[in-house]
Amino acid sequence: MIEPIDLIRPELLALSAYHVPDSSGFIKLDAMENPYRLPPELRAQLAEKLEAAFINRYPDPTATQLRERLIETMGIPAGFDVLLGNGSDELIQILAMAVARPGAVILGVEPSFVMYRMIAGFCGMKYVGVPLREDFTLDLRATLAAIKEHQPALVFLSYPNNPTGNRFEIDAVGDILQAAPGLVVVDEAYHAFADDSFMPRLPQFPNLLVMRTLSKLGLAGLRLGFMAGRPEWLNEFDKVRLPYNINVLTQTAATFALDHLDILDGQAAALRAERARLSAGLAALSGVTVYPSEANFVLARVPDARKTHAALKAGGILIKTLHGAHPLLSQCLRFTVGTPEENDAVLAAMAQSL
Repeated sequence: MIEPIDLIRPELLALSAYHVPDSSGFIKLDAMENPYRLPPELRAQLAEKLEAAFINRYPDPTATQLRERLIETMGIPAGFDVLLGNGSDELIQILAMAVARPGAVILGVEPSFVMYRMIAGFCGMKYVGVPLREDFTLDLRATLAAIKEHQPALVFLSYPNNPTGNRFEIDAVGDILQAAPGLVVVDEAYHAFADDSFMPRLPQFPNLLVMRTLSKLGLAGLRLGFMAGRPEWLNEFDKVRLPYNINVLTQTAATFALDHLDILDGQAAALRAERARLSAGLAALSGVTVYPSEANFVLARVPDARKTHAALKAGGILIKTLHGAHPLLSQCLRFTVGTPEENDAVLAAMAQSL
């Protein structure tokens, strides 16, 4: 009888599937989601839009209306286009599949978004991870040396970085763009919470792609990511994109939400204010080190991450433990910024658990 070991590549057999814990009954602060829903009146209007959608027909294969709204609302420079994905994960996979020649390399910094490394493995590519400094800042010298040595086809930089929350120095990212022989993807999943963006710099760097998602803005359930870049690049990547990857309901709902972007921006502003309050509250606790964040989460180092994580979970609060994920993340926990009431609950539970 044939077994998986007889067919599946060894490097895939060694992996574990991406695990999402059950969050039923918890205050859910482990996945960087926006805790706020659309206002009731907008939800009612959206319901009417979805009711009228032709789910018996295939969707617009290029999502023309949605792409136009993204270009209008996301500051895409003139002459540039966007490619849509079922979340940013699909876009990362499209990029990797398109450049996966024998010997091709993907390079990133670590710790960072785990899907860069995982998808490189899925596509049979070598992944090179350059460690950040102990304070999670970019080690530019080591990164440039790795680029020179490995000549990567793709460089991924999360900006701000997940899971550390910090945004790398603008000039350092520019140096990487100048040095890279291939494409540099600046992943701006948390752009709504950050103080800078590389989107306006697209005309400055011919090898720059800027990737974003609508998940952190409050539309995580839609699974919509997009990548902005020069049409000559996106046209090639579009050949790898599966047909009809953005379904009718996502196209309808996302286009509607972008017509009310002011509501989502207002929610992001509220979360930025709560981020400052949560960071200050955590930093005031004995033995807790809080790291600067320009995302919708806060990274903190505690005396015993597993014990603290278990105590919060027992109290009905689900956060992310990163201890063991990377040596630089020893004893670290990641707190998604929630509502004021949720953040109050976190701070009270933290005070009791330490």
